Amino acid sequence: MWKGKSVSVVFSTYNEKDSVRDYIDDLFKTGVVDEVIAVNNNAVNGTKEEIDKTGAKQFFERKQGYGFGYQRALKESTGDIVIMTEPDGTFLAKDIFKFLTYSENFDVVFGARTVNAAILNGANMGLFLKYGNVFVAKMIELLFGTTHLSDAGCTMKLIKKNALKKISPYFSVGSSHFGLELNLLVIKNRLKYIEIPIIYKKRIGESSVTGSFWKAFKLGIVMIWGVIKFRILGKL
Repeated sequence: MWKGKSVSVVFSTYNEKDSVRDYIDDLFKTGVVDEVIAVNNNAVNGTKEEIDKTGAKQFFERKQGYGFGYQRALKESTGDIVIMTEPDGTFLAKDIFKFLTYSENFDVVFGARTVNAAILNGANMGLFLKYGNVFVAKMIELLFGTTHLSDAGCTMKLIKKNALKKISPYFSVGSSHFGLELNLLVIKNRLKYIEIPIIYKKRIGESSVTGSFWKAFKLGIVMIWGVIKFRILGKL
């Protein structure tokens, strides 16, 4: 609980068998997390068993894709406050306190991994990924007249349940740019939001997307086009 409000932390997992158990344990150790929703999105062998050793609620989403996994995770959450994250070792469980503090004044809190001092040694945030995310974020600022944004692709974010109910009927993206769609829907619906810097660490294992330069490059193009398309059509 956080000041009388229940807290859910949610994620989708595919290739995080070696880190998922410790991360879930770290989340519960914060003392403020009421539930952890772990969506098994056709994850690698052994992932189910690792999650079963924790206090997380495990759900299985057979439609493959980052977006499908996170949509399911958000749907299954019951907390007044919902925090999206990734169990790959890149995020600190204790950073949820930053999000919760800002939730007292904002409907949505976006995380940002682009502050140099917060990018730890070995983190997968080289020049291409960093400035690619900054570029897309600044496109959003320019085209939508938003407040400051510096990271268009960070999974870690907080959204209050009432705000989630306003935008979830419009979710349509099942692939890797679902996070961008969520951000744009927050902006379109004039929800009160802020972006905050968070610690970004070295990943345990390899990402199925950003671990490949060409997959990351392709995702970047999809995100750029997605911002333009959303500005014109109001949807992705």
